[in-house]
Amino acid sequence: MNREGTSGVYIDVALRLLTALALFIDAGVHLFLAPGYQAAQPGTISQGTLFLLEAAAALVAGLYVLVRGSRAAYALALAVALSAFAAVMLYRYVDIPAIGPIPAMYDPVWFFSKTLSAVAEGAGSLLALAGLVRSGRGRRADDGTGVRAGRRRP
Repeated sequence: MNREGTSGVYIDVALRLLTALALFIDAGVHLFLAPGYQAAQPGTISQGTLFLLEAAAALVAGLYVLVRGSRAAYALALAVALSAFAAVMLYRYVDIPAIGPIPAMYDPVWFFSKTLSAVAEGAGSLLALAGLVRSGRGRRADDGTGVRAGRRRP
């Protein structure tokens, strides 16, 4: 294997590991915080339950990226990390009232676990986007010109 091919493999492995690590940190923080947010009004979902769902989604996406590293895996990782990052930023700066069964989650204070989660989610989003772009670029290179075999352009 030439040098360029070897470095490409290292970059792909590093992207997979770092994306999965960011998602695992996100999951760990949400699992750690969930018990403190279990109180809920009747007929609503507790914020702790939403934290547990986020942790499960982040774990699944992290494992998927780690095991497969495919375009679909990076797309899922991007969706999970970016949605979590958007939620923490939105509920930090905007006081949104309860919407149906979803509770009002305004929390205008930064603390260590919340900051760690936000940084991991932001970094995970960027890493997943980079992986998505890299996996798409490799696929296009394999396709060649995009002309089907057996057909020639006049």
